[in-house]
Formats: sequence, C-alpha cells, structure tokens
Amino acid sequence: MESTVSEAHFGEEDIDAIDKEWDEFNKLLTKKGNSREQAFYPCPPPDDDFDVFMYGRYSRQLGEFAKLEALKQAEKRRLKEEKARKKELHGYHGKFAKTIGFIWRHTFAKLGEDWIFLAILGVIMAFASFITDKGISMCNKARIWLYRDLAVDPVTQYFSWISLPVCLVLFGAGFSHLVAPQSIGSGIPEMKTILRGVALKEYLTFRTLVAKVVGLIATLGSGLPLGKEGPFVHIASIVATILSKLVTGFKGIYENESRNTEMLAAACAVGVGSCFAAPVGGVLFSIEVTTVYFAVRNYWRGFFAAVCGATVFRLLSVWFDKTATVTAIFRTNFQMDFPFDPQELFVFALIGTISGLGGAFYVWVHRQYVTFMRKSKLINSFLQENRFLYPGLVALLVTTVSCPLGFGQFIAGDLTTHEQVTSLFSNFTWTGANRTVEEHNVIQHWESPYTGIYTNLFLYIVFTFIGSIICSTIPLPSGIFIPVFKIGAALGRMVGEGMHDWFPMGLNYGGHMAQIIPGGYATVGAAAFSGAVTHTISVSVIIFEMTGQITHIIPIMIAVLISNAVASFLTPSIYDSIILIKKLPYLPDFLPSSSGMYNVYVEDFMLREVKYIYNSMTYEQLKSLLKENRKLKTFPLVDNPDSMILLGSVQRFQLIDLIEKHIGRERRLQVAAIRQKEAQEKAREEALKKTEEKQRRPSRFHVSPAAVDALNMKQMSENHLNVDQPMFNPVYGSQPKKSILKKTNSFTLRGFNPLTSHSPGCTPYTTVTGAESRLRLAFENIFRKSTQLQDVDNSDSMAVLSGENGAIIVPTSPTSLKKVQLPNERVCDMTPEDQKAWEEEQMQFPVDFCKCHIDPAPFQLVERTSLLKVHSLFSMVGINIAYVTAIGKLIGVVGLKELRRAIEDANAGVLNPQVVEMNTFYNANITSIPINDEKDEIEDDEKDEKESDPNTALMSNNNKKDSEC
Repeated sequence: MESTVSEAHFGEEDIDAIDKEWDEFNKLLTKKGNSREQAFYPCPPPDDDFDVFMYGRYSRQLGEFAKLEALKQAEKRRLKEEKARKKELHGYHGKFAKTIGFIWRHTFAKLGEDWIFLAILGVIMAFASFITDKGISMCNKARIWLYRDLAVDPVTQYFSWISLPVCLVLFGAGFSHLVAPQSIGSGIPEMKTILRGVALKEYLTFRTLVAKVVGLIATLGSGLPLGKEGPFVHIASIVATILSKLVTGFKGIYENESRNTEMLAAACAVGVGSCFAAPVGGVLFSIEVTTVYFAVRNYWRGFFAAVCGATVFRLLSVWFDKTATVTAIFRTNFQMDFPFDPQELFVFALIGTISGLGGAFYVWVHRQYVTFMRKSKLINSFLQENRFLYPGLVALLVTTVSCPLGFGQFIAGDLTTHEQVTSLFSNFTWTGANRTVEEHNVIQHWESPYTGIYTNLFLYIVFTFIGSIICSTIPLPSGIFIPVFKIGAALGRMVGEGMHDWFPMGLNYGGHMAQIIPGGYATVGAAAFSGAVTHTISVSVIIFEMTGQITHIIPIMIAVLISNAVASFLTPSIYDSIILIKKLPYLPDFLPSSSGMYNVYVEDFMLREVKYIYNSMTYEQLKSLLKENRKLKTFPLVDNPDSMILLGSVQRFQLIDLIEKHIGRERRLQVAAIRQKEAQEKAREEALKKTEEKQRRPSRFHVSPAAVDALNMKQMSENHLNVDQPMFNPVYGSQPKKSILKKTNSFTLRGFNPLTSHSPGCTPYTTVTGAESRLRLAFENIFRKSTQLQDVDNSDSMAVLSGENGAIIVPTSPTSLKKVQLPNERVCDMTPEDQKAWEEEQMQFPVDFCKCHIDPAPFQLVERTSLLKVHSLFSMVGINIAYVTAIGKLIGVVGLKELRRAIEDANAGVLNPQVVEMNTFYNANITSIPINDEKDEIEDDEKDEKESDPNTALMSNNNKKDSEC
C-alpha cells in the first residue's frame, strides 16, 4: 500500500530534483564502496557513515564482490597483454607521424630515400655539434669572466675558478644518472658492439640522446681534459636510429634490419665528420674503429652524410661566429717549398716509436686504474654512499691543479682546449729572441718566471696524461681522443723545439738550408700518439683536414705506421680495452698461439635445447612460447617435434601479428557483431511468435483526446524546443477519482516528444503507467542530450518541422549558439566472460604459419664446422644466429654468446677439442648402414605400413627414387 501511494504521488514531484538527488546518492555510494577494502567490519562503522552499510554486513555479497574483482583483474591482464602486443608490433602511429609519413611517401620516397635520409642526418648532427660547441664556449667564458673580472683577491679568484666546474660536473653526473645511465662514457665501444649485431638495451633511445648532449656540455664546459669525439659517434648513431624508426613507421625500405646497420655505420662517420669538420677522415676512422669487415656498398653513404655534416657545421661558424670563410679548425701556415728535410725523417720515425710506447703505456695505465677502482672494496663502499662524491672530488682536484694562480701557470691552465692546440701548432719557434706581439701573446702562456717552455710542456704532458685517465672514470659522457691528441702535440712540439735549438740555422741538404718547423713536429706527434692509442691509421687524414695542409703527409704517415705497429704488439686499443673491462658481448679475435680453433667444432659448444615452432601447434602453445622467450627474435620452424626437419624461420613480430589477427580487437568486434545480429534475429522471431499466439487484452482505461486550439499548439511547440525546461511535464489526471481499491499508479504527461510529434498516433496528451517510469527517465535523458548535441547555425533562426497537419515553422532554442561534437559511434563488444570464453576457444585452434612470412633459407651450419670457420662466417656475413642441422634435422643453435664463450675458452686453452679421425668417422657411418637382409626386412615393414596409409604412397615412391639415386 505504501509503494502504491508513493508511486501515485510520484507525478507531483520535480523530476530534475529527483534525478539530481539520485546521482548524488550513486556518487556517494561509489565513493564509500571504493574506500572500504574489507568485506566485513568486526566493529561498528563510524558515526558519519551512512545507513546503507549495515553493521557486520557488506552491501554486496562477498561472492559477487570476489567475482567482480576477479573479472577486473582478468580484464586488466588482458589489456596489458594486448597493449604489449601492439607495442611490439607497431611503432609511431600518432597524427604527427602519419602526417610526416604522408609527406615522406609522396616527396622524398620518390626522389630517393637514402639520399634524403643521409642529408637530414648530416644536417642534424651539424646543428648538434655547433650547439654543443656554443654551450661549451659559454661555460668556459663564464669561468674566465668569474676569475678575471669578478674576483679581486687570490682567495676569491680560486673559489671562482673551481666553483663553476664543480657545479657543472655534479649537475652532469646527476642528470646523466637520472635520465639515462647508458649515456656515461665514450660510446664507441658500445657502438662497436652494436654494429657487430648485439642489441644493447636503451643505448639508442631519445632519453640517452638528451642525457648525452647535456652531460657532454657540462663535462667539457667544466674544463676537464676530455674530448667529444666518442660521444658524438654515439649521438649520431642515436639520431640515425630515431630517424630509422620514424621512416620504418612510414613502411619504407628501413624495415630491414640490415638497412638499419648500414645507417648506423654511416652515422659513425657523420659523428666524427661533424665533430672535427673532417669528412674523409671521419669515414675512414669510423670504419677502422667500429667494424671488422666493412661492406663497400656503405662507402658512399658514409661519405655523403659526413660531407653534409661537415659542410653545414663550417657554414654555421661563418653565419653565427663571424668567421671570414670556411676554414679548417686548427689552421696552419707551414711553408710549402721545403716543409721538411729528408734527414728529419729519422726524427719523425723516432717520434712514432716514442708515441707507440707512450700510447701502449697509456692504455695499460688506464686499464690498471679502472681495475683497481673496481676491485677495491674499501673505495667502492666509500663511493657507494654518495654517487656525487667521486665526481666532485675529481673535479675539485683537477680544477685546483689547473688554477692559474698555482700549478696552472705551468700548464697553460688559462687557455681552452682549442687555444692550446692552436698554439701548439703555431708556425714559429718559441725559443727565438726576436718576437712579435702576437708571438709573445702565444708564448706567455707556456713559460713562467720559474720555468721554461720545455719544463712547461713536460708538465703539460704529465698533467693531461694522468688527468684524462682519472677524469675518464667519472660517470659522465666523455671522449678520449682529444686528450691523447694534445699529449702527442705537446710531445712533438717539445721535440721540434729541441731540434730548432740544436740546429738553429736548419739542416743543409743538397746545398739548401731547410728551417726547422716545430709546428710540423707537433702535428706529427699528435697523429702518432692518437693513432697508437686508438690503433687507427685514419688519424693522419683527420690531421690533414683539421690543419688544412698536407705538407707533412710523409712524416705523419711514417710516424703513424710505426706507432701503430709498436702499440698493437703491446696492448689492444683503448676501445677494445674498454670492451674487455665492461665485458661487452663482442667477438674477440683468436690468439696466434691458439690451436684449438682448428680442432673445435660447432657441436662442442652449440645449444641443444632449441626453442622451435611446428606446424600442428596451437595458438595457446605459441603464446606460451613467446611469453617464456621474450628475448628471442627468431624461431625455427620444423615439420613436427618427432622428425625435427627444419623448414625455415619466422620472426617474432610475425608470430605476434598472427595472434593479434586471430584474437585481436578487430576480429573480436566482428564476431561480437555477428553474434548480436543473430541474437536480434532470434529475439525478433520469438517476439513475433508470442504476438501471434497471445491475444491482446482489452485496456481498462479510456483515453480521450482533449481539444487543441491554435494557442495551445503554439505553446506546446515552444515548450518542446526549449531545452532549459524539462521534456516531460507531468499533469495529474483530470478524470474522476476512483476508490482506493481501483486507484492506479498512472499519471499524464504533456508533450512527451522533444520535438513535434513524428509518430502517426501521437496526441498532445499521453498516458504512461507508473511501471514505465524508468523508461520515461531514460527517454528524457536521451532526448535532452540529443537536443544539446545539435549543431546550431547562425543563419537558421527558425526550424521547419513536418507533421500531420503540414509544415510548422517553430523558433529554435534561445540558448547560446554552440557547436559541439556528436558522440562517437557505439561499438558492440563482448562481455568479459564471453570474451574470455571466446579467446580460450580460439586459442585451441592450430596455427596456420602460411599467413606469415617464413624465411625458407635461414643460415645453417653442419655439426662438424670448425670454430675458425664459424668465427669467420659470423664476422664477415654479420649474422647473429645460425642453426645446426644434420641431414636437414635441427639439432642445435649457435648465437654470438655461445661463439664468444667458445673463442675465449679456446684462447685460454679451457675448451677441450674432440679429435676424431676421419677413418673412424667413415667407419661409424658405414657400420650404421644395415646389411641386405636387414634392409629387405625394413623395406617390407615400411611397404606394409605405406600400403595401409594411401596418403603416403606418393611420398614413399619419391623417397625410394631418391635413395636409388
């Protein structure tokens, strides 16, 4: 009775107020439900809690709650897996990437993708190099300004000299560690490993690029004796990788993995070329440092990109640095007629020998220092307390030593790196008596009231030698080429000044007196020492391009060749040494004393537990295989697990694409649409049957239409189109009241439709029973939203509506004109329970590998392939994995990790080779062949089996013919 009465008086209440109160109640209920983590309260709830949660009970059943939580967790896992699949399959799919892709495909792709790609790479690296140099120059100028102009007494000058470098080092260390720890160090050893085919995690990402650039500016801006050549090789490789990913998103030619390797090789040349404005030397240097076997087809790529980068880099100096024209970085003015005497070649050879010994000693000291720092438990425990402690101490020590007030006056501490190298290459002797003002300004930094130029040059060599080794261990982006370059230049300058003192009038050869040029000796020493440390010959070409002169080509080449020969005999290069220290997965070379490379075969070190796919496996098995082996990029495809006949290999992303197409969102929505259509048809058929079987019951209400005049029709139209007013205007029925037993829960609504009636049987008054209240509220919300979402045009002030009585012109809504976006089209999807059941059903189907690309000829090795051949094939071809087969049967797999371990064991003499005589091998094969009687019995048995199975008759005949052949 209470519900009847309340429903009877429901029409007298304000519907909007009820909706608002109901929404607030639902929000409060949801908020309280989310804040409660327990399904049962052992104590009474708080006083401010509302009454829907009863004491000792939960508003929902515990089983229902657990069921909902399980569904949420399952849906979360499904979304996570689907997101991981899409992330692994697709690259950049934003609007910006699509726009660039459209422009690329219709412009650059038609002109030649490689040319445009390499030109963009060179231009970007030129801007990066110029901006980095600008940042470094600003930091150096700021320190000199603090030291000379701001400070007034020695104590203040000292603190102004050390404050900025220490702050920059601490900032760079923290920034590099937080953003990308992979940016620490040179980058060339890592690139050498990556170009070998090993994927190093997070080394070629945008985060590493930002950390590398910012950290490099902080490092070199602090004035530490370090360089930027190695970091720029890394930066160029990152830029090339990012560009390759963008172009890969355009479905271009860069989807091929080998093409990415080619672009990385070109990027290494661009890094050196844009750093020193030396395109030819940069290409040769990148080939020597980063690759073992270089493909000639990449030669033009490196030259083109390096020339673009070097040209733009020098043009930027002309445009923004007010340089007169495009010149070399360290321009020299050596005499062209007689740059050196033939008798001086012995001195140049001596410089090469000393540089070779010094370079080998440099690499050895660097390795010993790093090993000591890593093995010392006391130092590690002391430094692990604060990662800023070691960089701060090193920066404080180096800047204190280089302070011009103290020891810095003996090592030209008030000069920048560029100024130091320029003065070392100067074309005049420092020991001459008659000096010009320009010469005096250069020499005053290299002599003091207490020491001469020889002592200062020697101290400069010692400081740069020790300081560069110590500073290279700071967790900051840094290079090692420029420090060893300066050491060699100082060494050559010292020998040249000595030669000038010994022969002040020059050397007499063929009746001509050739003057000694100390600057030429400096260039020879720089090339020889840097070549000895890096084990490269191309530094000679870099010297020619950096100085702009080729007058000393023969002395430089002689010194570089001798220094390389001496250093290679004693120690590995600095980059190979860092690879050994970091234990990077790079293939080492065989030692000359190693003999196991001829007697060790691939069957001795291959992996026998191969993860493979086969024809009859299900999607569930494939999914489990991909989950368990996330690091594998390729899977071998075999006939079946019994025969293990290798059919080819399939890439990982191809397999993920198969699963995505089989149970992905697109196919799921298609199945859901089909199911919904079938359900609607079935429901329509059932409803039609019920209407035919069931007769319509007579209504106990009589609805009579009220008289409608023109005034009421106009008022009704205005009410319909006014969105500020509620769509339904309930009016209590005007018929005579009935008794309480005959009283119904009906009420009358005026103006049911939001606009003028379109249905043929519509009247101004419509009776709706109380049982349809929820339907009424739903229609009210729908029509209210649809009215608010209509686009309004300024020119349309009246709306023409069609009805039974003809066209009616009705004024539009008086609300403010606003254009809103219509809601998206509704998508029909499965419920979580149906989706889970459907996916489980679909995952039991067998995989059709014909829908994906299969490599029919993966790289294969036989089990008796020697270790030397495997090493040569992996190095020259550049493969990362090879399958080991025996008469087509897959028996193992070999990767870079297994091959590297085998080579290290063979060099150390740990791997025991299996020496098998050929006669024994042949005898074993012969004894394994059955004799005639046994062969006949086997053939009879096989014949009976094949006759019972007609599907194998044709195959048996073919095999019989092959065996007879």
